[in-house]
Amino acid sequence: MGTIDVITAILQLAAGIGIFLTACSMMSANLESLSSSKLRSLFSKVSGSKLLGVGIGAVGTAAIQSSGATTVMVIGFVNAGIMTLTQAATIVYGANIGTTITGQIVALGMFGGDMLSTTVIFSALAGVGAFIVTFAKSDTVKKSGGILAGFGMLFVGLEMMSGSMDSFAKLDSVKSFLAGIDSIVLLIVIGAILTAIVQSSSVMTSVAITMVVSGLITLEQGIYLTMGSNIGSCVVALMAGLTSGKNAKRTALIHLIFNISGVVVFTIVGWLTDLLSGGKVNYGTMFESLFPGAPQTQLAMFHTVFNVLTVVLVLPLTNTLVRVVTAMIPEEREIVHEEKNVPKLHYIDDHMLATPPVAVQQAKNEIVNMAEIAMQNFSLSCRIICDLDFTDVEQFRANEEELNFLNHKIVDFLVKLSNMQLNARDMKYISTAFHSVTDLERVGDYAENIVEYAEHLKAADEKFSEEAVSEIEAVRELIEELFGHIIKAYISSDMDALRLAYEAEDEVDIVTSEMADNHIRRLGEGVCTADVGAQYLSLSSDAERVADHFINVGKSIKG
Repeated sequence: MGTIDVITAILQLAAGIGIFLTACSMMSANLESLSSSKLRSLFSKVSGSKLLGVGIGAVGTAAIQSSGATTVMVIGFVNAGIMTLTQAATIVYGANIGTTITGQIVALGMFGGDMLSTTVIFSALAGVGAFIVTFAKSDTVKKSGGILAGFGMLFVGLEMMSGSMDSFAKLDSVKSFLAGIDSIVLLIVIGAILTAIVQSSSVMTSVAITMVVSGLITLEQGIYLTMGSNIGSCVVALMAGLTSGKNAKRTALIHLIFNISGVVVFTIVGWLTDLLSGGKVNYGTMFESLFPGAPQTQLAMFHTVFNVLTVVLVLPLTNTLVRVVTAMIPEEREIVHEEKNVPKLHYIDDHMLATPPVAVQQAKNEIVNMAEIAMQNFSLSCRIICDLDFTDVEQFRANEEELNFLNHKIVDFLVKLSNMQLNARDMKYISTAFHSVTDLERVGDYAENIVEYAEHLKAADEKFSEEAVSEIEAVRELIEELFGHIIKAYISSDMDALRLAYEAEDEVDIVTSEMADNHIRRLGEGVCTADVGAQYLSLSSDAERVADHFINVGKSIKG
């Protein structure tokens, strides 16, 4: 085998890895897009049950074919404060189980023998999927085609990697070099480094499987390379955690400790078993006897068993692990008290962009939070101008600052989200969400106007008449009722609630019109001055516009 053949084999391996990674990404994006509602429902069910968390992590990762995406998304949840460290830890455990499905798929594709190879059969799905994507009209059918194309490409990449391994297997120098690597620690380190470079444990496991099948390495060597890949897979989470808050860093550290713990325990047990049996029994011989004649299944099954048993080992110690990482990354107590009124995002985080369907739901939750703050400020402004009591004005200012902050941050997040691969429904929602955020920001502005009217009245030592105050209270109550219907409609796409909101808006229009007529009557009777009347007319106009902006938010569900 000459130099050209070696270079060709190396390039073929690189091409195979590239196709495999692209296929994983294509499958993940389309699976996420198609299963968006199920994914949202799945992750909303995280509770205090550790087993439930493990199950959700496993199923979610198996569905989107990416433990890295699941872990980064969980870091985003923790960073946003909507998931506890304990809940996050159990989902991370489950993600490690879910990611083993790729190894099982790869092993399944390597059967064939004298019959038609399953790799060839599955690879053909790439062409079928591409045909569907090209000619299908329905967005859902196109996404399904994308999944098929990605699945087929997995095996195209696998076939190229396998071909390169067959080429290397013909080189005595390569075989001798690999055979000389008998240090299990060195094998673990190599597996971790290579996985950190390609940022995919699935690729490393698949390469290890093809190396074992081609005879380049023994099953025992492949097992320790795979164990090392579990440590290397933590790199993505660690990078995400470094740029986030303390709880996000703790989640990334839990992921690292969990994976290292499993590797350490299995390495010690494997070493002791080998030592006590005089070298006759090790993981390789165990799995060879369990699955004779199928080296690909032997390694894939070890990978699954290793991750499941690691979860069984660590799960009862989760609370202790959480305490340990909290002690390792402590709170900075001296600045906690200063953060009470600092504007912040409550539901969204850039790390959630790793799983766009879930990010869409969290963006919606953040908009609902913004709406509630806007409503609170409108109610506060009405109370301030009616009583001329400025006790709550500090809270009002803090709310207004948070509304401005949320306006900019949510829009930035929506821009990033709009560039992700989303299904048609989510994309349509994002387009309306931009307008909803603007509407809510305008509600805050009108509330600020009303407080300014109150300050003007206070400075002029004037106030509204009791009749005017009563009318303002009535319109405030109507808008609060309208808001309740709007939020219900927005969260649940409830058309009946939207209909009730429209009815409430009609009443607001009637009341604000009557407010203007009553003001003119009071002005003629000398009950109020022209200056006070001007503030009152402006307020009634602002209230009517606030109702309109809330209705605009509700209208978005019609899409």
